[in-house]
Amino acid sequence: MRFVTLLAAAGAAALSSHAAAQDGQPADRSEDVAWHNQQQAALAMRSYKDGWSYLDGGLLWRRVKGTGQGPKPRVADTVTVHYAGRFTDGTSFDSSFDRGQPATFPLRRLIKAWQLAIPEMGVGDTIEIAVPSDLGYGPFGKGAIPGGATLLFTIELLGIAES
Repeated sequence: MRFVTLLAAAGAAALSSHAAAQDGQPADRSEDVAWHNQQQAALAMRSYKDGWSYLDGGLLWRRVKGTGQGPKPRVADTVTVHYAGRFTDGTSFDSSFDRGQPATFPLRRLIKAWQLAIPEMGVGDTIEIAVPSDLGYGPFGKGAIPGGATLLFTIELLGIAES
């Protein structure tokens, strides 16, 4: 009897997770150990040999274009960027490149990872960052981004708004 109860509970959880994914909500990954391991492995596989460096809080970043010598924004600034966001499996979740339209944001209103990385850039630079969940959307996620997700971004800094 206990086995049947556990089996029914597992089935209900699977159906609930499937229904949430179909409604545009991310599947609940909070107890998916393999998925959490994949998120950590995506960070661990990035090496200094490939140009990756650490910033505060475990943020991994590397410059792919530019020298970092141009004007640099502060967290209090508004920046114009092109960006692409992907999950560790390569699936895109947002891209201004795909829309063909750069985005302008007050930097202080963005996730902590962007607040750490973008001030390291000069205008014209392009970087890649690998974002641990605690510097992204945390354990609960937001929109299509599940809680605990490691996020990968390519960011090109196009400009800094004049204050």
